[in-house]
Amino acid sequence: MNPIANLPDVVALIELALSEDLGRGDVTTLSVIGQHDKPVGARLVARQSLVVYGAEIAQAVFQRVDSSLEVTVELLDGANAESGDTVLTVTGSAGAILKAERTALNFIQRLSGIATMSHQFAAAVSGTSARVVDTRKTTPGYRVLEKAAVRSGGCFNHRADLGSGILIKDNHIVACGSVTIAVERAKKQAPHSLRIEVEVENESELNEAITAKADIVLLDNMTPAAVRDAAAKAHQAGMLVEVSGGITLKTVADYARAGADIISAGALTHSAPSADLALDFSLDVSLDV
Repeated sequence: MNPIANLPDVVALIELALSEDLGRGDVTTLSVIGQHDKPVGARLVARQSLVVYGAEIAQAVFQRVDSSLEVTVELLDGANAESGDTVLTVTGSAGAILKAERTALNFIQRLSGIATMSHQFAAAVSGTSARVVDTRKTTPGYRVLEKAAVRSGGCFNHRADLGSGILIKDNHIVACGSVTIAVERAKKQAPHSLRIEVEVENESELNEAITAKADIVLLDNMTPAAVRDAAAKAHQAGMLVEVSGGITLKTVADYARAGADIISAGALTHSAPSADLALDFSLDVSLDV
C-alpha cells in the first residue's frame, strides 16, 4: 500500500469520510443483503481517459470497512487509463463492498480528476522551461492528497502551507505600506535559508522589488505581453519569475513562452472536474483482468 495512505492526516480523513457516509449504518444493504451476504467480485473501471491517482486510498477505504476484503491495484498512481480499463479489483463480502463503495469512489474520482488536469497543464507547457505549480486553493483537509495528485499528473507543488516559504502578497504590501518596506522587513526577519518572493501588479512595484533585491517576483494578473516585458527586466536583475492570476489551459502556454519560470494555477485543484470511474459488480469472484 502507498505510504501516503498511512499518514495520520490521511487516515483521519478516511475515518471522517466513512463516518460521514456510514455513521448511522447502511439501511439499504442491511435490508437487501442482510443475512444473505455472499462473496462477490467488483472492478473499479475508468469511464474516460484519465490519469490515475487515489487507487491506494480507495484500497485503504475498502480494507478499513472490512479487512478481509481482497483488493488488488491494477493501475498504480500516475498511470494513464483509457475508458474500460480496470483500475483495481475487490473481492469479498458484497455488503462490505457496498458500504465502502461511495467513499472509495469519492476519493479516487476527485484525485484522478486533479491528476488528469495536471497532466493536461504539463503537456501544454512541454518544450518550454516553465513549471506549472499548484496553490494553497485546496479542499480543506485534502491538501496532502490533492498536492500528491498534482505531482502524479506531471505538475509541481508550490507552498504546502504558510510555513513553507515567504510570499509577500498584495495585502501584506498594503499592511506594510510598500513593496520596499515589506521586502526589507522580510530580509531582516526571515530565516536565512528561505528565498523572498513578492507579488507585483505593475511596473512601479516591479522596480521596487528589483531595487529591494527580492529573490522571486510574482507577476499577478498581467497579460502575456506585459509578462514578456516584465520578465525580461526581472531576469536581467537575476530574479526568478512566477506568474499567476486566472491561468487556464488555453493561456498557460502563452505565459510559458512569455518568459515565466513558474506558473501557478489554482485551477489544478479548485477547478478540476472529478474523473468518471465506476464500480461494477460480478458474481464471478475470480475476476481475471
